[in-house]
Amino acid sequence: MPPIVLLSFLIGYFGLLIIISYFTSRNSADNSTFFIANRNSKWYFVAFGMIGTALSGVTFISVPGAVVNSSFGYFQFVLGNAVGFVLIATVLLPLYYRIHLISIYTYLENRLGFWSYKSGAMIFLISRTIGSAFRLYLVAIVLQKFIFDAWNVPFWATVLICLVLIWLYTFKGGLKTIIITDTLQTVFLLSSVILSIWFISKSLNLNLAQTFETVKNSSYSRIFFWEDFLGNKNHFVKQFLGGIFVTIAMTGLDQDLMQKNLSCKNIGEAQKNMLTFTSVFVVINLFFLSVGALLYMYASANNIDVSALQTPDHLFPEIALNHLNLIPGVVFMLGLTAATFATTDSALTALTTSFCVDFLGFNKKENHNDPALIRTRHMVHVIFSFIMLLVILGFKIINDDSVVNAIFKAAGYTYGPLVGLFAFGMSTKRIVTDKLVPFICILSPVLSFIIDRNSGSWFGYSIGFELIIINGLITYLLLLVTGKSGKAKV
Repeated sequence: MPPIVLLSFLIGYFGLLIIISYFTSRNSADNSTFFIANRNSKWYFVAFGMIGTALSGVTFISVPGAVVNSSFGYFQFVLGNAVGFVLIATVLLPLYYRIHLISIYTYLENRLGFWSYKSGAMIFLISRTIGSAFRLYLVAIVLQKFIFDAWNVPFWATVLICLVLIWLYTFKGGLKTIIITDTLQTVFLLSSVILSIWFISKSLNLNLAQTFETVKNSSYSRIFFWEDFLGNKNHFVKQFLGGIFVTIAMTGLDQDLMQKNLSCKNIGEAQKNMLTFTSVFVVINLFFLSVGALLYMYASANNIDVSALQTPDHLFPEIALNHLNLIPGVVFMLGLTAATFATTDSALTALTTSFCVDFLGFNKKENHNDPALIRTRHMVHVIFSFIMLLVILGFKIINDDSVVNAIFKAAGYTYGPLVGLFAFGMSTKRIVTDKLVPFICILSPVLSFIIDRNSGSWFGYSIGFELIIINGLITYLLLLVTGKSGKAKV
């Protein structure tokens, strides 16, 4: 596909998002609009838009590519995700609405203390920056290979272009704009995956019924893995439990996705949003796994050397842009762009919100919408965009794994202490030794890393996505041992 066609598509796509930004922020661009959309979001817009945010470009590329190694085993993890979403709706959301939070980490200050609060907020800033950088890195390497290499544009400039475009349509309206743009981008994402299945099936001379029957009967369709609990990272128990806790951490304890839930009018609408989102999330992941099976069938039928690809993440773009015709290629780029930027735009907004509220104390100012505070917010937004650029460039140097695995591996280390902090606060009445909490939040990932690296030789046990459980448990136990009896504040 000619690079100029893809570049023209990209320009038109962002032009549409900037137009939406203009209309959503022209009457109000204050901090209340940016942070929580004035608590006036419709739950069905939030639910639909969250699909694009939660799935991201990682799901779009890495999940289909990973089918070759683990078949549909990833769906075990998705089932755990679904349970995690239900727990968020029934346990965490009522807590957040009861104490009227803007930043969810304010709970830690009320319950555990100042240093616990700052530790939780800093964990989010680090975790979300790394996770979002991983996701944007994935789409940037595709844009680099299929568009910008044609004009010898360096990789750093490709990433910078992406971040500048995101900044342009989010810096004024913030969450209010993102609620609308994410809804639009989710439409593009869902349309793209459905059309991709149709285009690949057509190229294999299969109708709709034959497509699903072929996928069902293929060697890729195995979902459940029960063999070798100790040595198999794909074992059902590990994947399922990992899915639950990764979801609680990366969604329920993450300012990014919770910020959208907190923009709903009340707890009832926020819960309807979460439960509706859960059902669609499960189905759409099955679609992505089906795309993966079809891609490998297509590669086999057309003698495409899959082993020549640098990583399985390249399979979908390789086939869509080099082996199918123009329309499937544009559809692929539409879905990939929508998925990735729906994630990154909301992440930058959430990072800005958390820093302004948790570290600059915007929520404690007499006038939240003071022009000086708005200018400060703009500067913070720019700084986090620059930090993300640096992280992406660093990740390009060191990455040697499929991005989907890298993201969840990183989450196990970075989000684990956050799970331990919230679990301790909600399940006990003990008081922590607040000044020790930052050190505990550093020590826990270090101990988890040591256990992860040596679990095979020590116990004959291979750790998978359940690393986050181990990390959270270590944090919880250290808080328990160093804490003392007393009356909880919340």
